[in-house]
Amino acid sequence: MVSGASLLAAAVLMAVTAAIGHRLGKVSVVDTAWGLGFVLVALVAAVLGDGSASRRWLLFALIAVWGLRLARHMHRRNHGKGEDPRYAQMLEGASYAVAVRKVFVTQGLALWFVSLPVQVSAVAGHGVLPVAALGVLLALAGLVFESVGDAQLAAYKRDPDHGPVMDRGLWAWTRHPNYFGDACVWWGIFLVAASAWPGVLTVLSPVAMTYFLVWATGARLLDRHMEGRPGWAEYAARTSMFVPLPPKR
Repeated sequence: MVSGASLLAAAVLMAVTAAIGHRLGKVSVVDTAWGLGFVLVALVAAVLGDGSASRRWLLFALIAVWGLRLARHMHRRNHGKGEDPRYAQMLEGASYAVAVRKVFVTQGLALWFVSLPVQVSAVAGHGVLPVAALGVLLALAGLVFESVGDAQLAAYKRDPDHGPVMDRGLWAWTRHPNYFGDACVWWGIFLVAASAWPGVLTVLSPVAMTYFLVWATGARLLDRHMEGRPGWAEYAARTSMFVPLPPKR
C-alpha cells in the first residue's frame, strides 16, 4: 500500500510539474520538484505506514529538512532565468512530449526507486538503534556539507572580483560538494532504514542515487558543461571530482 501510494504521489507531482514546465517553456522546473517529491513520498510513508512510528517520522523529518532546502535552493537558482543549458543540450530539437518522457517520467520513476528505503522502513518493526543513529549522523553531515557548499558558491557568484572558477572552501577539496553531500544524505537514510529488516534489501536505492549524482545527471554532466571555461582544466587536474580529498599541488 505504501509503495503504490508513493508511486501515485510521485506521478501526480511530476504531471503537475510537467504542466507548469510547459506553461513556462522550460523543463528545469523539475529540479525544484525533485526535492519536494521526496518530502511528499516520506509524508505518505509516515502517514500510511504501520511500522515503527518513531523511525517513520524521523525519516520524514530528515527528508523534509533536506528536500525543502534543496527545493528552495533550486527555485532561487532557476527563477527568472531561461532553460538550464544541460536540459537544452539534452532536448535540442525535441518536442515537449519527448521532454516529458525523458525528464519528468524518468525522474518520477527515479524518485520512487531512490525513496524505497523510506517506503520499506515505514512497514518495518523496531530495529538496531546504533545503526539508525549512525545513519542520522551521516545524513546530517551530508546536509551540512551540501548546505555549506551551496552557500560558498552563492558567495562566490556575488563577489564581483571572483575568478573564472570556484576553487575556495569545500570546492578546493571536491568539484561537487553539493552532490557529495546529497550522496551522504541518502546513504544515511538507507542506514536508518537498514536498521530494521528488510530495509537492508533496498541498498540499490542509494547506489542508484550515487550513480545519478556522479555519472548520469550530476557531476560528469556538469563537468562536460564546464569544459573550455578558463582555468577549468587546471582546477579539475588538482581537485577531486567527487569524494573530498586534499587538493593536489
